[in-house]
Amino acid sequence: MANPFSKGWKYLMSSFDQKIDENADPKVQIQQATEEAKRRHAEISQQAASVIGNEKQLSMKLDRLRKDQADLQDKARQAVQMADKANASGDAEKARQLNETAEVFATQLVAVEQQVEETATMQSQAAQAAEQARRQQAESEARLKEQLSQIDQLRAQVDQTKMQEASTRALDSMNTVGGDDSVPTLDDVRDKIERRYADALGAQELTRNSVTDRMSEIAQAGNDMRAADRLEQIRAELGGEERGELTAGEDAPADAGTDEATDPAGAADSATDAAADAKDAGEDADR
Repeated sequence: MANPFSKGWKYLMSSFDQKIDENADPKVQIQQATEEAKRRHAEISQQAASVIGNEKQLSMKLDRLRKDQADLQDKARQAVQMADKANASGDAEKARQLNETAEVFATQLVAVEQQVEETATMQSQAAQAAEQARRQQAESEARLKEQLSQIDQLRAQVDQTKMQEASTRALDSMNTVGGDDSVPTLDDVRDKIERRYADALGAQELTRNSVTDRMSEIAQAGNDMRAADRLEQIRAELGGEERGELTAGEDAPADAGTDEATDPAGAADSATDAAADAKDAGEDADR
C-alpha cells in the first residue's frame, strides 16, 4: 500500500510546480531555456574536445613509437653487420659481443613493434570516435543556433503579447466598470449626464402640464376677453360721438351717417374683428 504522506507530498509538489509555471514570467523562462541550451552545447563541445584530444595524443605516441622502431631496426641491423665483420676477421669475442648487442636491440624492437600495433589500433578507434564527436559537436552548434533564433522570436512574441494585453486592459478600464473606485469611467459619467438630462425633461414636462399653469392660462384668456369687450365698448362710444358730430355739421356727407346707421352688421363685424385682434395680441405677449 502506498504511503499517503508520500503521495500527498508528491501531489503538492506537482501542484506547486504547475502554479510556478503558470505564473512565471515568460522572459525569465526563455532566459533559463537559453542558458540550458548553451550549457548542453558546452558539455558536448567539451566531450568532443576530450575525444579529439585523446586521438591526437595517440597519434603523437604512435609517431614516437614508429621512430623508435625505425631506430632500433637500424641499430640491430648495424650490430648484426658489425658482428659479421668481426667474425669474418677472426675476432670471435667481438663478434659474440656484437651479436649480444644485436639481440638486445632485437628484443627492444619486438617490444616497440608490439606497442606500435596496440597504439595503432587505439589510434584508429580514437580517430573514429573523434570524427563522431566532431559531427555531434557540429550538430549541437547548429541546433543551438536554431534554438537561439527561436528564442529571439519568442522574446519578440512575448513583447507583442504584453503590449496587446496592456492595450486591452486600458480599453477595458475606459469602457467597463472596474479599476480604481476614485476615478469614474466613461459609462458612469454618461449615465449621470443622461440621468440629469432626463430629470430636467421630466420636471419641464410637469411644469408645462401643471394645474396652476392651466389656471393661469384660463385666467389670462378671461382677461383677454374682457379687454376685448372693453375695447369694443370704447370703439362703439367713439363711433357714436363721431356720428353725432357728422349729424351736427353742415358740410358732412349725407350718406356717411346713413351707412353706419343702416349697416349695423358691419359695425358688429368690425367690433368682433377688433376683439379677435386684441386677443391675438394678448396671446403673443403671453408667449
